[in-house]
Amino acid sequence: MKFKLPLVEKKKSGPGDGRFVARLLNLHYPKSPRNPFMLAVASCLLLGILFCWQVNNLLLPVSSGGKEQIVEIDIPLDSSATEIAAILQAKGLIKSAFIFRLYARHRGCDAYFQAGRHQLSPGMTLDEILARLQQGIVLAEGARFTVPEGFTVEQIAMFLARRGLVVEEDFIEECLSFSAETLAFFPPGFPAAEPNELKYALEGYLFPDTYEVDAAATPEEIIATMLGRFAEVFDANYRRRAEELGLSIHEVVTLASLIEREARVPAERPLISAVFHNRLQSEDMPLLQSCATVQYVLGEVKPDLSNDDLAIDSPYNTYLYPRLPPGPIASPGREALLAALYPADVDYLFFVYKEDGSGTHYFSTTLQEHNRYKTLARQNRQNSNANDISY
Repeated sequence: MKFKLPLVEKKKSGPGDGRFVARLLNLHYPKSPRNPFMLAVASCLLLGILFCWQVNNLLLPVSSGGKEQIVEIDIPLDSSATEIAAILQAKGLIKSAFIFRLYARHRGCDAYFQAGRHQLSPGMTLDEILARLQQGIVLAEGARFTVPEGFTVEQIAMFLARRGLVVEEDFIEECLSFSAETLAFFPPGFPAAEPNELKYALEGYLFPDTYEVDAAATPEEIIATMLGRFAEVFDANYRRRAEELGLSIHEVVTLASLIEREARVPAERPLISAVFHNRLQSEDMPLLQSCATVQYVLGEVKPDLSNDDLAIDSPYNTYLYPRLPPGPIASPGREALLAALYPADVDYLFFVYKEDGSGTHYFSTTLQEHNRYKTLARQNRQNSNANDISY
């Protein structure tokens, strides 16, 4: 008896079969694995190509956008190649400190780097960076200083003189003889007040910031640098906002200087600004009554102003003369300028220092409430003095 074996249909290759893919790609699908040795050689070759590509990429400049961007670095004396490479990588001037060290050693220049201050660019090649660090193109040693917010012209002059940067009298004389026409970047009408009304025409415009100037810079050069910084900060947005408020640039700077001198806590600047804005718009209370303006006339900061002090006849005395004084009484910082331009939306007309050690003020809308806070402030001072004595 004969048996017929069932026909087994030959499975066709489909999308899930590797042969199907190989056929589509016109590739040979091996029936057995290749020689393991050949696979190892191919893998090593591929890894070698990838490694060379990566090293070559690390040798390229960080940026391909040109060399306009300048980065200043300081190389300390006796710095090793390893330390210098770390500085360069941290400043974004090279991609790999390790590759930089190897390349510098390969070029034989890793022991010839010059200490000092250098100007480099992320667009420089490693060869250009190596050459710059070896050539000894070191910037002249500069003088760095930070002018605190709220300093007057006289305080700035004394501050710079104590650091050996200027002769105090020369700096003040330069401020007195300053002519706005010599600086084209200032807006028209600067300063707005008549020169004979101002103690210093530059008061308020020597912007408080950190500067670095040549150690041999003249007072005129330092002043020009500080004025230039003010012009950068008080940009078109600031001017546009001043126009919205109906204030000139000089008035904004003057108001900001009062805020700077009165505020001891940054968060209160907009509140103090609101008090001054509300008084400027008030027909019943046009006097700003800022103690800081009287202290400016006196030339000293007194913890308590006497009745004689408040009666000093000066256009800067806002206890006698309404509205703003002729000009700024100090150099306001950025936050004080912004507070002058954007006061808090409150109805306060008075503020008095709490004298409780917090640096904050009591704010009020009525004279009755203000007087009550003044009494409370005196009690705070007495309590504070009693506590000091107990220790």
